[in-house]
Amino acid sequence: MQALWMLLASLMFAIMGSCVKLATEHEASLSQVVLFRGLPSVVLLLIWARAGRQSIIPTSWKPHFWRNLAGVSSMWLGFFALAHLPLATATSLSYTSPLFIAAWMLGWGGAQRDIVRIMSVALGFLGVIAVLRPSIGEDQWLAALLGLTAGGTSAVAMMQIRELGRIGEPEWRTVLFFSCGVCLSSVVGLGTEGWGDTDLAGYTALAGIGLSGLFGQLAVTRAFGLGSALLTAALQYTTIIFAAILGMAFWHDHLDDMAWLGMGLIVVAGLLSIWRTMRESRAAALSSREKQA
Repeated sequence: MQALWMLLASLMFAIMGSCVKLATEHEASLSQVVLFRGLPSVVLLLIWARAGRQSIIPTSWKPHFWRNLAGVSSMWLGFFALAHLPLATATSLSYTSPLFIAAWMLGWGGAQRDIVRIMSVALGFLGVIAVLRPSIGEDQWLAALLGLTAGGTSAVAMMQIRELGRIGEPEWRTVLFFSCGVCLSSVVGLGTEGWGDTDLAGYTALAGIGLSGLFGQLAVTRAFGLGSALLTAALQYTTIIFAAILGMAFWHDHLDDMAWLGMGLIVVAGLLSIWRTMRESRAAALSSREKQA
């Protein structure tokens, strides 16, 4: 059941990316895209919290602030990349976050410089190069760099989510405050560039962003709560496969052998990084229990 929840989440996030691309093609602004990504989650989660008499006051404000700053920045950058790059390429770049975490642990996080983590960073770097060179036009390099930056800021957000879990913050409250931050950032954008002049198809795509993003977030939260975090993290890379299929089906994206190889390297590198991090976490927990005993 855990695997099915994660596969559902991956499909929902791939559909959300497709809706982002479709909405921007129909003249929807990025501010509208971001607003519709966050608003359904805010409304439905507030209704759920009210019905269940759940408190929305956080355990600590500081981790929420940094999680929102990194997460909202990552979302804006990732949506920009989705609007200007082939769907599978943009999705691959956004999933480089485990590589940034591995690189940080090697350089500043005090992690042992083991061969597995070094290999994950090296393979990931080669994968990014392979994806970018055959798939990016001369006018797409800015979008590619911003998509890669989205992966880095997503890594910061993931580390803050981990910190929120350590202090006992429930997942739904983390999602709620993140969605509130998303909506606030969209209001700033709308005040700057105004409301986009989109059509019925654009509004349909915007509604699809909100619904698929909400269901994807709930499904991935459910998957992480059911069992092995390593299995869940591994399966999230199927989003790249779903995105590639949708991109070829609806936008006739062409990915040559080098691009597919690059995406494969990113997946392998991410899995290596996740496996190594999870193994170290289990070893640290075991050592702590032995000391207590």
